[in-house]
Amino acid sequence: MGALSFFKESIYAEECASRSGYLQYLDARIKVLIIFLMVLCVMLSKDIYAIFSLYLFCLLLSVSSKINILFFLKRTWVFIPLFSLFIALPAIFSIITPGEEIFGFGAAGFRLSITRQGLMSAGIFLIRVLTSVSFVILLTLTTRNTELLQALRIFKVPQLFVMTTGMCYRYIYLFVEIIENTYLAIKSRVGILLPHKKGRYIVAWNIGSLWQRSYYLNHAVYTAMLSRGYTGEPKALHEFKASVLDWLSLLAVLILITLVLYLGDTGI
Repeated sequence: MGALSFFKESIYAEECASRSGYLQYLDARIKVLIIFLMVLCVMLSKDIYAIFSLYLFCLLLSVSSKINILFFLKRTWVFIPLFSLFIALPAIFSIITPGEEIFGFGAAGFRLSITRQGLMSAGIFLIRVLTSVSFVILLTLTTRNTELLQALRIFKVPQLFVMTTGMCYRYIYLFVEIIENTYLAIKSRVGILLPHKKGRYIVAWNIGSLWQRSYYLNHAVYTAMLSRGYTGEPKALHEFKASVLDWLSLLAVLILITLVLYLGDTGI
């Protein structure tokens, strides 16, 4: 079931990238630059209302790109923002962030209180992480994997990183299928109730077998690449071509970032 869910989400992500939405029309290079500038703006902004407005803008982009809003919220709210919430939680207390008390409890000798400055600090941290994660996920949902990796190479991201990411993305499907088939084979032969010692032996054997398969597959794939003329830099068949819409979108984003940073700094 885990593998099936993984494949379903991957197929849905590819389907989103193929839709006729706003972000899908943009050139991948311009799209990467826009998302990078938006994330940078989120990191530089110190006003919680400015960051929240950028989050609303991200949701607007997801709707205009024909992405199911419930699916998008589920992808952006789970794990990373919730994990960030636990990190930011201690900052609301006076022992970490002194300030104006909102609610307190305890005796006079030791009083623990929640401060307004602490709540503001934790809120800014949480909304900043949420907005940044949302923009990055929006980029991955509206851009095909091959185009995204090609755009990263244009921006001089190290070739080793791009190649490793591309290979991992392609062959993770194969290894997930191998693990699923292996689990079904074991279950059909020995059932689900095993002694602990036997279970550990089977898990260890499968880990070793999967590592050996991945090693031989890596060697075979690299040899096949060399035999087909690979010299260290992959060649993509897709060619980028920026349109008027791309440049207008980039200009609009630059204006929006300038307004957000200016209004946030002036406190308007």
